[in-house]
Amino acid sequence: MYGTIGRLFFLVKGYYASYIYRTEVFKTEVFKKYSLDRKLNISCQYTIKIRGTKFLLWMSNIVDSKKATDGDDDLQYVVLCRKGDVEAFEILVERHQKKMLNIAYRMLSDYDEACDVVQEAFLAAYKSINKFKAEAKFSTWLYRIVVNYTKNRLKQRKNLALHEGGSLDESTEGQGGTACLAVAGAGNPAELLEQREREAHVQRCISALDVEYREVLVMRDIQGFSYEEIRDVLRIPDGTVKSRLSRARNALKDCLIKVIGDL
Repeated sequence: MYGTIGRLFFLVKGYYASYIYRTEVFKTEVFKKYSLDRKLNISCQYTIKIRGTKFLLWMSNIVDSKKATDGDDDLQYVVLCRKGDVEAFEILVERHQKKMLNIAYRMLSDYDEACDVVQEAFLAAYKSINKFKAEAKFSTWLYRIVVNYTKNRLKQRKNLALHEGGSLDESTEGQGGTACLAVAGAGNPAELLEQREREAHVQRCISALDVEYREVLVMRDIQGFSYEEIRDVLRIPDGTVKSRLSRARNALKDCLIKVIGDL
């Protein structure tokens, strides 16, 4: 490889390295022989000398994946979090808490329980933020955590209902979760009541869906995720996302026809 200034990316001991070099003839073997023993947190710079020429070495344990992380405004705060900046994580919480809460609520149909799940998910993300490698956007990684925690809570709820001899429907009724869906502001009391009843019916039908259908419906039709985002969060193929969504929509429609009438 020839040139006065260049850049090379390759893997060294589990880290993606970016070398900025100045040389007339560059041989990869020279770098392969160079040993790097220092443990890296987020990024480090080294100046090394090979064949009398100084090189600036930049290493990061965030994977260089431009396609996956283009336009990811969260990365700068992830870097600060890894350096112990708590305020940077608070910014990430403010950015994503509403969407995470909406996902958890629509999956669980219980506002208080959804709040608990989101809190647990953020705590887990904070503790494991050094494991984030930017193979996808930070938000994708974060939403995957809250979806997994929500699904775990649903499993716990199901096991508890079976153990106590009750039904899953009974465990979610009368907990006041649907009240937060009501539109704020003045209006005709009768119309507001009717709207709340409709919203309660919709949420009840969403809750009746199998989890695998519920999650794609919530993410796509309620939260507005793209097919690609759903694929990355759930780690399922594009075709699976679309087939599950189609089945979820049909099941939701059938349920609403039964409880509300012909749509």
